[in-house]
Formats: sequence, structure tokens, C-alpha cells
Amino acid sequence: MASVISTYARAFADVVTNGRLDAAKILAEAQQVSAMVEANKELREVWRTPSIPAEQKRAVLDAIAKKAGFSRPVRNFVAVLIDKRRIKLLSEIVAQFAQELNQRLGFADAEITTARDLSKEERSELEGDLERVTGKKIKARYAQDQKILGGAIARVGSTVFDGSVKGQLERIRQVLAVSS
Repeated sequence: MASVISTYARAFADVVTNGRLDAAKILAEAQQVSAMVEANKELREVWRTPSIPAEQKRAVLDAIAKKAGFSRPVRNFVAVLIDKRRIKLLSEIVAQFAQELNQRLGFADAEITTARDLSKEERSELEGDLERVTGKKIKARYAQDQKILGGAIARVGSTVFDGSVKGQLERIRQVLAVSS
């Protein structure tokens, strides 16, 4: 199933990048459609029921796209998923599509945890440091956790950069345990 998800995500990313479309806008719309489907049980049932003709499903899609103001590429993307009976994979495909766009455009998502709220300047400096280390533009999401005592922990993909006081204390404890 993962190959199906990545195939559709890559194909949609091809449409966006080759057409030089506004990737952020298209991604936001795709995520909005995905959230709408996840939140609306009736819509999910209509689009996933095999006995309902694809023309009727696309009519529902067209009404939603018109009311919400979705762009033609997003409407067509969802229509393809309806026609190919892959609409049940919409949320996974959209998540993979976001990763694919990030990779192609040189972005990386970062989850940054700090002990306190950072100022705009501190956030900018931290994101700049991560950009230098990773070689990618950083899209950061911040969270607070006072248990780390100070500093920050940043997760970029599968890599964790632990600059927290708690992490430093743990490393010191390990060194002392090995040397005694």
C-alpha cells in the first residue's frame, strides 16, 4: 500500500512542480480537503461507497470545491482518487505529498521543544542554526516542556539535536558511570 501512496503523492508533486504552481497554497488546500473528509462521516461514506457512481461523487466534489474555492489541480487530484477508488488513502497521500514537496523544494520540518517560550529573534537564530546544519530551509513547530530544564531539542526527520540541559546532564552521568 505504501507504494500506491507514494506513487500518487509523487504524481501530484510532479503536477505542482512542473506546472510551477504555488506549492504552499496547493498543499494547504489538499490538507483542508483531507481534514474535511476525516471530520465528515457522511462525506467519507459517500466517497468510499463503491455502489455510488463516480459521477455523483465528483458532483459532490465539485460543489465542495466551488464553495471552498479549491483550485483546479486540487479538485482534479481528488477526482482522480475518487475515480481510481483510492479516496480512502487521501490523508496518507496528502501527508506523503507534503513530504515530497518539502524534499523537492529543499525544506525540512523541525519539531523544536524548549523549556520556555522563545522570542522571535531566538526562534530565528535557532532555525538559522538548523538550516546551516541540515542544508535545508526549516519549517519549525514549537512546543514547550519544562522537564528539559533549559536549551532546546530539535527533531529534523529522524535526526535529533539535543541541546537541552537535561540531555547534557544525562551525558555527563553516562561518562561518570563509565569512568567509575
